Amino acid sequence: MTDTGTAEAASGLNLLLCWLSPAFPVGAYAYSHGLEWAVEAGDVRDEASLEDWLACLLAEGIGRSDAILLAACHRAAAAGVEDAFAAANDLALALAPSAELRLETAQQGRSFLDAVLASWPAPRLDALAGRIGEVAYPAALGLAAACHGVAIRAAVEGYLTARAGNLVSAAIRLAPIGQTAGQRVLARLSARIGLLAELVLACDLGDVGGATFRADLGSLRHETQYTRLFRS
Repeated sequence: MTDTGTAEAASGLNLLLCWLSPAFPVGAYAYSHGLEWAVEAGDVRDEASLEDWLACLLAEGIGRSDAILLAACHRAAAAGVEDAFAAANDLALALAPSAELRLETAQQGRSFLDAVLASWPAPRLDALAGRIGEVAYPAALGLAAACHGVAIRAAVEGYLTARAGNLVSAAIRLAPIGQTAGQRVLARLSARIGLLAELVLACDLGDVGGATFRADLGSLRHETQYTRLFRS
């Protein structure tokens, strides 16, 4: 006898592994979310300072806010409430504190949604996506996950893990740490990510907000940084 719940969970896991893989064509490798400036300024210079920087981003910045927005978009899409989805997506775009960070979320969101539509079409996703213009990355993932029946908790935790992994990859390319150190950072952050994913499921859009002023300032300064490897 087939366990339907297990089969659906496995299917959702497989989708997330594909969608959040570095091979998925969203261009995540081109962005550092201001980390490049943090390395240039000396704020991130070794394994410990990278872990502190990322832990703060997750708990007080992009991690928490994006997770809440993703969850809101997932709920709205699952319920078929397009106005609620549009409001959450608009908020996600409006919250970008710099031109580069708006480009980061909007470009990845559009690339993600286009790739899912081309590779994993679904009638409801096709119908909703056809009425969306600019879309933030967490909103796009929340929409796709809801339309494909991926559990909201799994989508949130997968997104946060992938974001942390991409920033660790950026740090390795910027050279303050090596690959093994990067994996140690991710291992220590994994418990924080699981806890954060659980906490944000009890939040709504009124709880969105952050206090990562140094990171926001770094993003603004990155726009005029003399040498750059990344687009943000």
